[in-house]
Amino acid sequence: MGGSSPCASCKLLRRRCTKECIFAPYFPSDDPRKFAIVHKVFGASNVSKMLQELPVHQRADAVNSLVYEANARVRDPVYGCVGAISYLQSQVSQLKMQLAVAQTEIMCIQMQQDPTNLSTQIENYQDDKPLILSDNNYGSSNIHNNNYLSFVSSSSSSSNVMQDPFKRESYWS
Repeated sequence: MGGSSPCASCKLLRRRCTKECIFAPYFPSDDPRKFAIVHKVFGASNVSKMLQELPVHQRADAVNSLVYEANARVRDPVYGCVGAISYLQSQVSQLKMQLAVAQTEIMCIQMQQDPTNLSTQIENYQDDKPLILSDNNYGSSNIHNNNYLSFVSSSSSSSNVMQDPFKRESYWS
């Protein structure tokens, strides 16, 4: 690059950095670790080929993705990003379960406060639409799982005394 310092790639590879260097815009000399980790995982030649095949406006995003994947591969050589995605999906699943438990608790409280109103809502339920329970104190809850609906309808028709069908231990273990 004339009189300025070479990019991180050329510095690591001990090459002369030219004006046409494909790495220079994406791997500045002040962040050598960024290229070092990408080079370690993918190799300079492969990264160069990938960047050359992309339009210029997509290259910065591609470099960010390569850096992210390379960091994930170094942390978890077997699964890389897939491991991180799997972990996050597991967290989402756990949060959905916690939400379902909270919605069920809200329904139990609503049924204890006004069981006739809830029974009417359950009777008007259509299989193709989610059950929407609303109460001024609790906002509204969408119940999408038929298991919860069957619990509510069987509980509301059997007695006025509510029993908690969910054991917290099973959801928090």
